[in-house]
Amino acid sequence: MSTKRQRLVVGISGATGIIYGIRALQMLKALDVESHLVVSKAAEMTRSYETDLSREQLYALADHVHPIADVGASIASGSFRTLGMLVAPCSVRTLAEIASGVTTTLLTRAADVVLKERRRLVLMVREAPLHSGHLRNMLAVSDLGGVIHPPVPAFYTHPTSLADIVDHTVARALDSFGLEVEDMPRWGESIDVAPAARKYAAAVGH
Repeated sequence: MSTKRQRLVVGISGATGIIYGIRALQMLKALDVESHLVVSKAAEMTRSYETDLSREQLYALADHVHPIADVGASIASGSFRTLGMLVAPCSVRTLAEIASGVTTTLLTRAADVVLKERRRLVLMVREAPLHSGHLRNMLAVSDLGGVIHPPVPAFYTHPTSLADIVDHTVARALDSFGLEVEDMPRWGESIDVAPAARKYAAAVGH
């Protein structure tokens, strides 16, 4: 029996919401899943805008970090086995490259590899509003087997902080890889369906 740890590739591209990638790395560490990180140049800018983390502090959250230009990295080959890839957040440019198959960086090449190997690719696309070109690219990725997972908050969990919303959103994305984050609120399990349904019915006047 293999004793190798499970592996997941994490891409962070230049859309706002780098916290999603950060929390994904932290959750993977808690789950003892080997993380392979690739960060776009635009995401490096976002890191400096949206967090107090240095580049070194961000990279320290991952088990392995691959330079964006290193198209010869392990994650650029289908023979390097992984659970798949999460891009969190995913910019519309990254989405477009993946949808077209014309990849220019290791991040989009790794995503293309995941698709061709029929592994799970989850894109936390972060953009609003969406024009028809964005929507066509989402459909193209979905047709190729990818999962479009926008970071849409759930309020049935009764979040009390932004951190609660981010954590639930990222944990739901990790569900797509069969990874279960401990203590994540779940409808019908930790969240009692009947009282919640009654509250909803009262709120809408039924």
